[in-house]
Amino acid sequence: MSIMHLPVLRDDEPSAADLAAIELEWPLIEAERDLLDAEIAFINAGENVSVLDRRRIRRAERRVLEIARELAVPAAGAEVVA
Repeated sequence: MSIMHLPVLRDDEPSAADLAAIELEWPLIEAERDLLDAEIAFINAGENVSVLDRRRIRRAERRVLEIARELAVPAAGAEVVA
């Protein structure tokens, strides 16, 4: 009798529906990543922060909001599943 308990193997691979949802949300993920990059660059600039650095953050924020709004509002004629 073994005292080692091995975990039960599970199929943790994403389903086709999971992959489709990720692909649908990918533009938002990418926009959020770009915003994070802009914020990191702003922080790392320290005393050398420029107006362009702040503008880059505002553009990235606007892009995140724009894409989030597009994802939140179903397209005209799209089937809504409750």
